[in-house]
Amino acid sequence: MRIRFTKMQGAGNDFVVIDATRAPFALSREQLRRLGDRRFGVGADQILVVEPARSPGVDFAYRIFNGADGNEVEQCGNGARCFVRYVLDKGLATRPTLRVETMNGRLELVAHGDGRVTVDMGRPSGFAVETLDVGGRAVELVLLSMGNPHAVQFVADVDAAPVAATGPLIERHVRFPDGVNAGFAQVVARDRLRLRVHERGAGETLACGSGACAAVVAGVCHRRLAARVEVVARGGVLAIEWQGSPTRMDEPVRMTGPAETVFEGEIDL
Repeated sequence: MRIRFTKMQGAGNDFVVIDATRAPFALSREQLRRLGDRRFGVGADQILVVEPARSPGVDFAYRIFNGADGNEVEQCGNGARCFVRYVLDKGLATRPTLRVETMNGRLELVAHGDGRVTVDMGRPSGFAVETLDVGGRAVELVLLSMGNPHAVQFVADVDAAPVAATGPLIERHVRFPDGVNAGFAQVVARDRLRLRVHERGAGETLACGSGACAAVVAGVCHRRLAARVEVVARGGVLAIEWQGSPTRMDEPVRMTGPAETVFEGEIDL
């Protein structure tokens, strides 16, 4: 089976994008893992699939699969930006503002003339603060969902944070039977945050859009951050805006950042 694909990246978070608007998507989990493999395939944090809309009022359906394990996941903010850039570049859409449906919600996407894309990531939910035993150490975590689950901890120095050691322990903690994305956030100023994220099923990535949104919500609720924050990841910078508060969680989070095509190709799976 030969598959045409486009390789894209948003702040260093990389994706393989597949057009399934003309034929049903039919790749197996094993084929998805092959596609995401950085030695034997194309290599990607996630595989993004463009499908026809299934509901009225939306333009496309949008599915996300981990490149490492082939599992389908609920949300990927950096991928959403690449998604809208892809459908515009391919002529699948002509309007700069699009609505897409994901596994468990809808997103509004706006492409700007400078190449950046703004994503309305929806409202955070499930906000809680818990202290968990992680590898024999008590760790305070801010828990919330941005359409996918996040556990954010604030650290003094994100470069020295034990992401590789404790990220997997948090991801697979008994508290999270379906796994969780583990964020490590350093507040530099009220409008600037440094962030690393160990993503569920993918390991540490160079950027995580939903993780950046979760970290800003956590920081605002802890009164450490302002409503507009520049989030610096290892792969690039994202602008996050949230006008909410602990008593006003129904405000949507908006994320703006880059989305670029790297190359196109074809692979035999």
